[in-house]
Amino acid sequence: MYDYAVLWEWVQIAARWTHVITAIAWIGSSFYFIALDLGLRQTPSLPKLAHGEEWQVHGGGFYHINKYLVAPEFLPEHLTWFKWESYATWLTGFSMLVLVYYMGAELYLVDPNVADLAVWQAVAISLGSLAFGWVAYDALCRSPLGRSTTGLMVLLYLLLVAMAWGYTQVFSGRAALLHLGAFTATIMSGNVFLTIMPNQRIVVADLKAGRTPDARYGQIAKQRSLHNNYLTLPVIFLMLSNHYPLIFATEYNWLIASLVFLMGVTIRHWFNTKHARKGNPHWTWAVTVVIFLVIAWLSSVPMQSQQQAALQGEALRFAEAPGFEEVTSIVQGRCSMCHAAEPGWEGMHWAPKGVHLETPEQIAHEARRIYMQAGITHAMPPANLSYMEPPERAAIVEWFRAAEAG
Repeated sequence: MYDYAVLWEWVQIAARWTHVITAIAWIGSSFYFIALDLGLRQTPSLPKLAHGEEWQVHGGGFYHINKYLVAPEFLPEHLTWFKWESYATWLTGFSMLVLVYYMGAELYLVDPNVADLAVWQAVAISLGSLAFGWVAYDALCRSPLGRSTTGLMVLLYLLLVAMAWGYTQVFSGRAALLHLGAFTATIMSGNVFLTIMPNQRIVVADLKAGRTPDARYGQIAKQRSLHNNYLTLPVIFLMLSNHYPLIFATEYNWLIASLVFLMGVTIRHWFNTKHARKGNPHWTWAVTVVIFLVIAWLSSVPMQSQQQAALQGEALRFAEAPGFEEVTSIVQGRCSMCHAAEPGWEGMHWAPKGVHLETPEQIAHEARRIYMQAGITHAMPPANLSYMEPPERAAIVEWFRAAEAG
């Protein structure tokens, strides 16, 4: 019989790999076009209706790029649209949300110590919050407040801070920050799918019909692209946060996330200013370092106590499976020197990824990780520093499979 736990792991690996690839493509093209737009030069030799030009060298050749602020006089035969990078990134990211957080809700999404939610309730809150994010953001942009670029950015920041705090009131710390990233990414992808691309299609339709395109559509698209530009770095940070307990498993995780958005602004401000040839505002790096140090301090003062996971559902099944006592002894002897509330390994102050393996309850709760990391693969212990023997790994595999079959 095929090991479905291994198959499921590979499904998640494929989804995550695809998500990373598409995100690289989207972020890369976004950063490139922002830099290109800011670096355009106005010269006497510009074609009619062109706003600016840029000469670039790459891959052994030269590129001469002209930008038409509204549209050229005619529609070119070959037109490349940049949209699928955004769509694919959101779709693969949502698939990861389903695979990890919805289908593993009892382990990753719901924390009874935060909010005692049924799985369906947690999933409903998750989906509803993503939809709310786009609706609220789009309404702000379309309101009279949207005419002020700075004012709109401040309102958007306040919305993100409110959502950061709100997510931590209903989900586990890990899921809260991941959802804040998904909330922001939904706004960004929504900008492309529901605003930027429709506006560009209107311009193309006008060109085909021989009408002069309205410059307003381009101005709206540019504002949304600017928002995406400043939100990109925080989204990447939040997507990585689930690997670091110092970010998600602390009392001030929502405040850490809020400060990360400010770091995204300071970093991108330097690059945007540099690309626009308006100077080198080095003060932004000083501000970034200060914010980062504040975040590091908040992550450990005070540390949120590790909550003991109750034996429920799947964990109970693993605790009652044959061989659990032997596996408990193996894990406590080979793994708990690092995976403990107070790790015994020199220089280690917190358990890797926040995983504690000191009690039978904790070991049963982390059964799948133990099986994958120390049974099927030899990823743990790292470099086999605690000398886990092949028969011990075999015992872990036998125990896990017995629980799955029972």
